Amino acid sequence: MTAEAPDFSGFITHDAKGGAVLELMVKGARCAACMAKIEKGVAQQPGVGGARLNLSTGKLAVTLKGAGADPNRIITALEDMGYEARLFDPAIIQDEHDKEGRRLLLALGVAGFGTLNVMMFTVPVWAGLFGQELQPSTRAVMYWFAALVATPCALYAGTPFFTSAWNSLRRGRANMDVPITIGVLLTLVVSFYEIIKGGGHAYFDAAVTLIFLLLIGRYLDHQLRARARSAARDLLALQSSVARRLDSGGHEHAVPIAKVEVGDRLAVAPGERIPVDGLVETGRSEIDNALISGETQPIAAEPGARLYAGALNLTGRLILRVQARVQDSALAEIARLMEAGAQSKSKYIRLADKAAAIYVPTVHTIAAGTFILGWALGLGWHEALIRAAAVLIITCPCALGLAVPAVQVTASGRLFRAGVLVKSGAALERLASVTHVVFDKTGVLTEGRPRMIEGAAGVMPMAARLARASRHPLARALAEAAGLGPVADDVVETPGMGVEGVIDGRRARLGRADFLGVSDIPGAQTELWFAFDGEAPQRFRFADTPRPDALETIDRLRALGLTVEILSGDVVPAVAAIAQALGVDRWRAGMTPLEKASAIQGLEAAGWRTLMVGDGLNDAAALAGAHASMAPGAAVDASQNAADLVFEGEGLGAVVLAIEVARAAKRRALENFAFSALYNLIAAPAAVLGLVNPFVAAIAMSGSSLVVTLNALRMGLTGARR
Repeated sequence: MTAEAPDFSGFITHDAKGGAVLELMVKGARCAACMAKIEKGVAQQPGVGGARLNLSTGKLAVTLKGAGADPNRIITALEDMGYEARLFDPAIIQDEHDKEGRRLLLALGVAGFGTLNVMMFTVPVWAGLFGQELQPSTRAVMYWFAALVATPCALYAGTPFFTSAWNSLRRGRANMDVPITIGVLLTLVVSFYEIIKGGGHAYFDAAVTLIFLLLIGRYLDHQLRARARSAARDLLALQSSVARRLDSGGHEHAVPIAKVEVGDRLAVAPGERIPVDGLVETGRSEIDNALISGETQPIAAEPGARLYAGALNLTGRLILRVQARVQDSALAEIARLMEAGAQSKSKYIRLADKAAAIYVPTVHTIAAGTFILGWALGLGWHEALIRAAAVLIITCPCALGLAVPAVQVTASGRLFRAGVLVKSGAALERLASVTHVVFDKTGVLTEGRPRMIEGAAGVMPMAARLARASRHPLARALAEAAGLGPVADDVVETPGMGVEGVIDGRRARLGRADFLGVSDIPGAQTELWFAFDGEAPQRFRFADTPRPDALETIDRLRALGLTVEILSGDVVPAVAAIAQALGVDRWRAGMTPLEKASAIQGLEAAGWRTLMVGDGLNDAAALAGAHASMAPGAAVDASQNAADLVFEGEGLGAVVLAIEVARAAKRRALENFAFSALYNLIAAPAAVLGLVNPFVAAIAMSGSSLVVTLNALRMGLTGARR
């Protein structure tokens, strides 16, 4: 009897034009290469028009065309590529969203339970160090109870390390989890052997305590990575969930955004966000396009203008002709770039893993050689095993494992006191190696809001009466410069042009040059014109001024041997003026979010290790793709989540301080590695020759860890602020 084929009808959505989309859930995709492989492989299947994968949720949207599309064949193709695939169910996604985090938390709880309870049985044995020696039979009972508590806890809680070590060895590599795994398992084996043979020392408490301490760091790292992955979701949250589609009779109907198709006509009222990419058919308005350009200055929206999903419609009703579905919008593409950039950072090899690649094969070769040679020379397998265990214990990777984390914790604490939040230790390592700093302009190098720099003082009070009736950024800047005062009567605002009203019985206008009939001077987005009817117009000019410490910051970065560049979505004259004021030779203007991300990728491909500093939604993809990234505390959530570090305050001095501290942390870490190497060069031969037993080896190992920690704490002895 053949199995009944699954019913796919509930997972295929249809539109009015006959198109269909199959939604699947894919597991195992972790990087941009996986995403490209899946999308390309599925798109080659018969009856498939295209595929889009969301790395954050694992949702694969497959566009079906024609009668040849077979969902079963698509799922089989995914499984042949090595990925588990099934029908998309949001309930299952939510349930499995943080399965790894729950496993780590449970393992941490078990390890904590074991660590606390094993002490009930090992502390009485420790009392023998102070003249309170137990009888051998009593000591053996205590050790057996310790084994009963510690062994299952260590074996269960150590699963994340054991699994990681095995996967690493299968790929022909050795990460820090390999020596941790071998050390824990061998400690348990030697401890059991010692109590069976009546030996005086066992180390069950050390095994479970080491796992407990390591799991604390592993869980915190998982939480930080989960927060970073939410950046793309923050960005996609800006998309409207519902659009107002017009039928053939011009009537509006609210439809889910997923039902909007290319060619549909949508109505967008003032105050609403543009739901999908489209062209303006009718209507005029002003658009807050900060998502694309990063600039707070609104742009005019007229028939024929292309608008992007997420942009805010400010003043007028618009009718759009849809140019792309929601999953193909520019906003969705930015989110995909952010996901790919965040995943590429995870490939960065940390200093500790680089050291482990040398440490692991060397130490374990020495330990294995000690056992084999000792047994061959007649020491007996017990003595040979004790010496091999002493080699592994005295050269335990604790000092090596602490060499970097201890420094990173101290450095992160120092930066935190200075108002800089470091999201992960790897971020500090990447920051220490940057060679090129890329700044966004608006809101980073500049204050992010226009200020009036030139205007006719005689008419400013009159112009301000119209400005106070508008929410346009330039009008608000004019009103701020003029101070408090009355508002004009009968004010009417023309979307994208300006405002007009009655002042003391006379009609006046404030707005763009062409709104006031000034035709011989091109209208600029950084100026306003004012005039009473029948009088010559007067101009008010505005500019976004640099932050007070921007020039000093750039000079200090150059003193550190770094080069500086500006990537901005603003117009060429505005970017050129800021670049000239700050002495920056390399700058690019008018860049979209995709172009910024592409520019960062180009710099990285050319060998530059970039630090991106940005605050806007249009910077999020570039922040995720840079070697290291920083965002101010006033940045939007998506940019803060995409950045490696977030700094408070209005100044840019935190950028320089973070680089200086990161470089100092790297020096301390290298010093710790050097000490660990010297310690092992002395300790390992002593263990091989039988000059130390496992107990003395454990004390020596603890001492080496203490030295490494104290060296790391030297960073905290200096002031946190300049």
